[in-house]
Amino acid sequence: MKRIPANSVSLKTLTSILLAALAVPFLAISGAAAQENPAGPQAPPPEHKMERVIGAAQPEAPPSLPPAQIITAFSKKEDLYQAERPLYSYRRTVRIQEFGPDGKPGGEYNATYQAVRSSGGQLYEKALAAPESSLQYFQFEPDDAHYLGSVPAFPLTTDQLAKYNVKFLSSEKVDEIDCYIFEVHPKTLDRKHPLFDGILWVDQKYLEVVKTYGKWVTDLGPMRPGNLPFNMFETYRENVEGKYWFPNYSRSEDVYKLQGREVPVRVTIKWSDFKPFPPAEVSQPTTTPSPAAAPAAKP
Repeated sequence: MKRIPANSVSLKTLTSILLAALAVPFLAISGAAAQENPAGPQAPPPEHKMERVIGAAQPEAPPSLPPAQIITAFSKKEDLYQAERPLYSYRRTVRIQEFGPDGKPGGEYNATYQAVRSSGGQLYEKALAAPESSLQYFQFEPDDAHYLGSVPAFPLTTDQLAKYNVKFLSSEKVDEIDCYIFEVHPKTLDRKHPLFDGILWVDQKYLEVVKTYGKWVTDLGPMRPGNLPFNMFETYRENVEGKYWFPNYSRSEDVYKLQGREVPVRVTIKWSDFKPFPPAEVSQPTTTPSPAAAPAAKP
């Protein structure tokens, strides 16, 4: 069963809390240009058109199940997905886009990677071809693409739950799936352990996380992969083999700051072709029959 984001997803239930706490810098740039180009760079790709509305109605009544029970259930499934994810190969594509003052795409960077497993069982990615780039302003190196792949995929596993305040917000349908929406904030922050700050969408029937929107933060502020400007990631998941929900689409938007100018940029990451790795071959040690015991010497 494979569920891919629909052509139109309306997040009408997100209140001003989401916009205030998780505002994307990309949406606030170039005020005058935004007025002249209302459909400019802030508009997401066509396959993920969204609306975030300020002043939505107050959260509805709590779900039929106690929120604590829902949280416990989906965190246990996050444990499972995190454990199973390294057992699958995949193809990952990375696209970086620059946008001009008119809101139209300019330069672009594209790279494709294949997940493989070493003889020792270690998972890594190899480039399938040399990256193609027509970027004019944004400095993006091949190593940066690997930083983008290091963003944790499963933030609320059972061993991490105690570090968060998790609050039920509302319900809505995403990709024909009825979802509970939970707001997640770290209780405390330190410098060495980034924590997730954002929103989760949880399938009401199976109690599985199907979408996330947020950032990873420390006491110094939002974390960014490498030296890249991106920190807020909106990530959809795909149901693999009817059992596991793995990320298959993630996007972030921000600005690349130059002297006297800010260039809007967008990164889009896609994962596809999930396939389980073949079972690792384990060589069996060769056994040599033990020599027969010598008969005991007669006295």
